[in-house]
Amino acid sequence: MSEPPVKPVLQKPPGYKDPNAPAAPRAVRPPPRKPVLPPSFHPKKRKPNYGRACCCCFCIFFLIFFLLVIISAAAFYLWFDPKLPGFHVQSFRISHFNVTKRPDGTYHDAKTTTRLEVKNPNGKMTYYYGKTEVDVTVGEGGYETELGTTPVPEFTMRKKTTRSLRVETKVSNKLVVDEVGNKLKARYRSKSLAVNVEARTRVGVGVAGLKIGMVGVTVKCDGMSRKQLDGGDMPKCVINMLKWLNIH
Repeated sequence: MSEPPVKPVLQKPPGYKDPNAPAAPRAVRPPPRKPVLPPSFHPKKRKPNYGRACCCCFCIFFLIFFLLVIISAAAFYLWFDPKLPGFHVQSFRISHFNVTKRPDGTYHDAKTTTRLEVKNPNGKMTYYYGKTEVDVTVGEGGYETELGTTPVPEFTMRKKTTRSLRVETKVSNKLVVDEVGNKLKARYRSKSLAVNVEARTRVGVGVAGLKIGMVGVTVKCDGMSRKQLDGGDMPKCVINMLKWLNIH
């Protein structure tokens, strides 16, 4: 018997998928990579600047404090109307003055009495004075000669008051240069002898029952002549504070 004819195998078209074939596993795609940027494109994390914040707070605090000080000082000045104390040499007298030449040198003896007037012109402030040292000298320049130092005890100047301080000084057998002794003697006789009075003290202020700290003060009354003082003049003295501030 003859065999039946064999059917030709049909070729599968391109792209054909067999529905009965098992599904092929899908390939897992890797996640997309982020582009690598150069370091200049990386954003920098900002850290909080605590130093700048502290500096701003300090400046604001200082400005407020400064304004408060100015306002307080202006209110104090307007209310109390503060005035500086006044110092004048009221009188000066030399009760004894002698220049003696000896074989071993020239010696000087003198006794003086000075009245120093102190005024408090304030109507709402009190001045407190500590222990005061008063120096008296005569002459000027290279022939200025000391006539002694006298302490004055503490005192208080109430509102709108005036006080006269009596100061006595004395020197005995003070050795001086011959030329200085001759000049002092000649100018004493002509009443052209220059007189200098200096007071060193500490001053405090009393306001509304409160006592404000003491400040060192030097009062200088320089270049006065005996003729000027004998004529009744009362030269005003210069107040030196903090060793550099002169107040007339």
